Amino acid sequence: MTETISADVAIIGAGPVGLFAVFECGMLQLSCVVIDALGEPGGQCTALYPEKPIYDIPAIPAIEASDLIGQLERQIAPFGARMLMGRRVDRLAGSAGAFTLGTDQGDTISARAVVIAAGAGAFGPNRPPLDGLEGYEASGAVQYYVRRREDLRGKRVVIAGGGDSAVDWALALRGIAASIAVVHRRGKFRAAPESAAQLDAAAARGEVDLVIPYQLHALHGEAGVLASVEVADLDGATRRLPADVLLPFFGLSTDLGAIAQWGLALERHHLAVTPATCETSLPGVFAIGDVAHYPGKLKLILQGFSEAAMAAHAIHPIARPGTALHFEYSTTKGVPGRS
Repeated sequence: MTETISADVAIIGAGPVGLFAVFECGMLQLSCVVIDALGEPGGQCTALYPEKPIYDIPAIPAIEASDLIGQLERQIAPFGARMLMGRRVDRLAGSAGAFTLGTDQGDTISARAVVIAAGAGAFGPNRPPLDGLEGYEASGAVQYYVRRREDLRGKRVVIAGGGDSAVDWALALRGIAASIAVVHRRGKFRAAPESAAQLDAAAARGEVDLVIPYQLHALHGEAGVLASVEVADLDGATRRLPADVLLPFFGLSTDLGAIAQWGLALERHHLAVTPATCETSLPGVFAIGDVAHYPGKLKLILQGFSEAAMAAHAIHPIARPGTALHFEYSTTKGVPGRS
């Protein structure tokens, strides 16, 4: 069913940063419509790692990704934003104060400003170049995302990669998987230092096998049932790791899609923005979260939350020209619908 909607702000992307932008705009009495290609809100938090713990949300020592999205949905509920899920924005026309957007489902959205919170765009895993990979993917023996940790209970798990995802899942699967081997081509991991230290400690206790320096070489099994993962060192010597499941974490390949054709200034496949406002090179169009780039940018959810607030305040004079913004803190102003 197509929609024709008018709102003050069109937000492209329903990940955590896009959802928080609804809150920040709502607190300034700006209405929002949110469009996302996925079928439900949450972005990568929902689609890729709903059970992955997140540790850097202020005042919350740890929260699973799906729970964070649930809390954000509760937080923005009073503002009644329209949610257009399963749609891609493929057209943008107009100028600041009078934009028209179109989706691949035929929807038309009128908005005074646009916020792009699309992460790094549409995403998919970087797949290792291994013979017979497709058959193991089809059977679930090779997985790029962990939706439920319980699905791996009692399994012999081999994790490949040296970034945060590889390290975090190696730690998270302790006590669940029958065995965990982490394959990395060098001794130093690119993960957060504290997480890397925890992995070293887990390896010292025998909870995780660090297979270093090795890289994936071949898969062995039959009819999609994995028996072992063959790895090779830099000299070509090989060894086999018993395995039921391989989790290759080599990052995501991303694509901005139609957004890349809108004439916005790009910086390394990201959208260049003014740091103080998060406005792109096109007046009235803003970018926040992982898709935005500026000097000193950190790809952290908490920084995306801050960018949502800055963008909302920069949007107010566009959506309400000639109206003074008397900003009040949420502690004094409160939230609509709450006492």
